[in-house]
Parts: sequence; structure tokens; C-alpha cells
Amino acid sequence: MNLDAFNLSILVPAFLAGLLVLSTHVPLGIQVLSRGIVFIDLAIAQIATLGVIAADRVGFEPQGWVAQVIAVTAALLGAALLTWTEKRWPEIQEALIGVLFALAASGGMILVANNPHGGEHLQELLSGQILWVSYTQLLSVACLNAAILGLWFWLGSRIGRFGFYGLFAFAVTASVQLVGVYLVFASLIVPALACRGYSPRRRLVAAYAVGAAGYALGLGLSTIFDLPSGPVVVWTLALVGMAVHRFKSPPVE
Repeated sequence: MNLDAFNLSILVPAFLAGLLVLSTHVPLGIQVLSRGIVFIDLAIAQIATLGVIAADRVGFEPQGWVAQVIAVTAALLGAALLTWTEKRWPEIQEALIGVLFALAASGGMILVANNPHGGEHLQELLSGQILWVSYTQLLSVACLNAAILGLWFWLGSRIGRFGFYGLFAFAVTASVQLVGVYLVFASLIVPALACRGYSPRRRLVAAYAVGAAGYALGLGLSTIFDLPSGPVVVWTLALVGMAVHRFKSPPVE
């Protein structure tokens, strides 16, 4: 245990990164649960990750703008495919999402197979490097998320299938660069799942609170015990979510 390890210059940007991820993923997660397509986040995130790996494989800087364009393009293509499959085979959409995730994950492993640093890079994309985010990254993601949320709340039910999947692709691509695939999925599902017993008016606020508490607790514990932050935050999100659902969830109005 190391109580002297708290460094606000590192922890504050990391916590802000978590809040930015939650800003889009909480409302999207509530919609995902209502649609019954829980694993869409993992699939789109893995497709975006595949895009970053492919860009790195052909020589582009993983954090450069070309890699970001390739990642977003890959995610949008995945979104277009899922839009089509939901319209064509809605009864097996969840299974198709799972297959797409497996293909993207396997494709990434193939692309890094002969790269001496490929395993390390893949691990970073999965677990994330939340403690090393910069304010420049946060500002660009904040602008993107503001646009996503504006469109989301403005269009509402008029957003349509591809609108939903398209916004999802942009949100996930930005988030996975900040916190990694595992935290992206946990941020989407855990708060929405924990607060599913709340009335619609209170559910959004309660889900944001669960997510913020999970990030704050996880970052603090990972710093004190010198553990990887991403996996610890996933666990604290789950624990906070279970506690809220068990002890605090009021009946639906």
C-alpha cells in the first residue's frame, strides 16, 4: 500500500477521461439494453481497434490522425453492416454481433503475430492506458462527445438504425483510444444495468453517478496498491453497480 502515490496531475486527467467516456456511454448503454444488443460495444470497439492495428501495421503512428481516420472508417463500416443485419435478420442480431467481435479480435491477433511489440500494443488497446491520457486528447474527445450528445438528444427516436450505429461507432472509437476495450464495455453496460430498476427520469442521473463512483474508486485503489488501473476500474464499476442495484434501486414509477 502506497498512500504517497497519489499524483493529481495524473489522476485528474484519468478521472476526466472516465467522465468523458461515461458522458456518451451511459445514454447509449440504456438504449443498448432496451434493444437487447449488449455486445455491440465490444464488437464496434474491437473493429475500431482492428483499424488502429492495421494502420500501425502499414506504418502509420497509432496516435496519428491517419490511424484515427482508419479506425473511425472501420467502425462506421461495422456500423453499416450491423444496420443491415438488424434489418435483415433481427432475430439473430446478437449472435451476429458476437461473430463480428470474434472476427475483429482474431484479425487483430493475426496482424500483430509477426510484430515483436504487437502483444504489448494489443494489450494497451484492450486494457487501456488511462493514466497517461493528455489534456489535448481530452479536449478533442470532449468536442466530439458534445457533438454526439447534441445529435443524440436532439434527434431522439428520429435517429434511425444507422444513426444509432453511426453515433455509436464515433463514440466507441474515441473512447477506446482513451481507456481501452474492457473499460469501454464496462462503462456502457454496468451503469445502465445497475440502474435498470429506476424510473426513466432518475435512471440517467443514477447511472452517471454509478459510473463516476466506479472510476473514482478504481483509480484510487489502483494507485494505492500499484495495480493496473483499467482492470481495477472495471471491477470497481461492477462492485458499485451491484451495490446500487441491491440496496438503492427504487421501484419503477
